[in-house]
Amino acid sequence: MKKIALFVSVLLLFFTSIASAHGPVRQKAAEKITINAPAEKVWALIKDFGDMSWHPEIFNTTIQGGNTKGAIRVLTLKDGGTITEELKKYDDKKMSYAYKITEMSSSKTITHAGAEEKVPALPVNDYAASIELTEKGGSTEVVWKAGYYRAYMNNNPPEEMNEEAANTAVKAVLETGLIHLKALAEK
Repeated sequence: MKKIALFVSVLLLFFTSIASAHGPVRQKAAEKITINAPAEKVWALIKDFGDMSWHPEIFNTTIQGGNTKGAIRVLTLKDGGTITEELKKYDDKKMSYAYKITEMSSSKTITHAGAEEKVPALPVNDYAASIELTEKGGSTEVVWKAGYYRAYMNNNPPEEMNEEAANTAVKAVLETGLIHLKALAEK
């Protein structure tokens, strides 16, 4: 009986340690806006993967490959940081595209758990997103979705790279971009 109790105790300890030793959970964000302009006009503003001038936080964009799968764009942010993205899907007829971040500069370095950690320009890891337009009776619905992990992939992340920081930053990117796109398209 003592052996069974000991075995069960060890087994419970093992499963408890596995359950509490998980890393980050994939996060999702989606922002939607209705723009009082035809879809073709809105699409004309964003369809060029190499042109992010419609987003107010992007200072400059360089592109290799145009609107073809595998194209690479480098976004230079207003604060000087850079984000490199790869075009994964592009559909001109459906007015949509999908992309993935492949590289980022760091915005600062912090000390966490006795180690120097670089905080990326956008505090996320494995970020993929899509943007899609839908005609809605003379107006346009724009949906921008993203899936990502927090920047710090180990347990006990610093606050600069936890889920809250990632979610806040991604929401700001999507919202700011869509609000500015609406203002441009409705001029």
